[in-house]
Amino acid sequence: MAQQGKTWWGQRFIAALEGCMDRGRLQRGRSYSGDNRILSFDIEKALVSATVRGNVNAYFGVYKEPQYKTQIRLAPIPDKDWDKAIATLGSNAALVSQLLMGEMPERIDQVFAGMQLNLLPQSRKDFALTDCSCPDYANPCKHIAGVYYRLAGQLDSDPFLLFELRGLSRERLHRALSETPLGKALVSMMDERAEPVEPAESFFTRPKSAESAPNYRDFWIGGKRLPTEIEPATPPVVSGILVRKAGDFPGFWERDNSFVEVMEELYGRVRGKSKGGL
Repeated sequence: MAQQGKTWWGQRFIAALEGCMDRGRLQRGRSYSGDNRILSFDIEKALVSATVRGNVNAYFGVYKEPQYKTQIRLAPIPDKDWDKAIATLGSNAALVSQLLMGEMPERIDQVFAGMQLNLLPQSRKDFALTDCSCPDYANPCKHIAGVYYRLAGQLDSDPFLLFELRGLSRERLHRALSETPLGKALVSMMDERAEPVEPAESFFTRPKSAESAPNYRDFWIGGKRLPTEIEPATPPVVSGILVRKAGDFPGFWERDNSFVEVMEELYGRVRGKSKGGL
């Protein structure tokens, strides 16, 4: 089973659950986060719904393997507070640039705390609903914990899901940040760097007439000689925006360390070799 809480926001998301649940149920909850237990999982309009396969338990009068309906909802942030938060985020160049490039700023929770708001849950008060149809008297039960761990895994790869769980769609967030003065400047700069892609007329090469056939000797030799030494671009031409937009843990990335950190190290090694000559 994949480890949940690989990112700093995923770890803090799980910490909120650990603060309001007993250790025994918490440990059992981890084993309920896999596909063999969670039969269905859905997020619609900020409501997390799941069907969890339970156990036969004669003590509770359960003699047939049950399926429990489980729901989780975070307390939404009011619209007026979202307007205030977006204005604060949009006035900080570092924050707005990271958010528009699909990254979660490391100090974003501190910014929200300065406005007396919680983006990441801090305690039981940050949950509007935690419900399960199982007979366990405790809330959250191990089934809720299992669904919560699954949700933390989703947040590892998609941190902007956290905004949606708090009542703000990613489309509205991106649009609002793009309309701030700093956001407009950043979007225009990103548009300038983007090169238009010419559509191909065909997936296959087509034969040309003898008159229009290229001179292969000229093609390989060229009209001008290349310089013997080529200075590497400083700063590098590749800005890494596309890599950074994928985030620390994109869907294809199965390692525990950050994808962005690995690519930054790789780029650094390539630049070092270029300076020293390949």
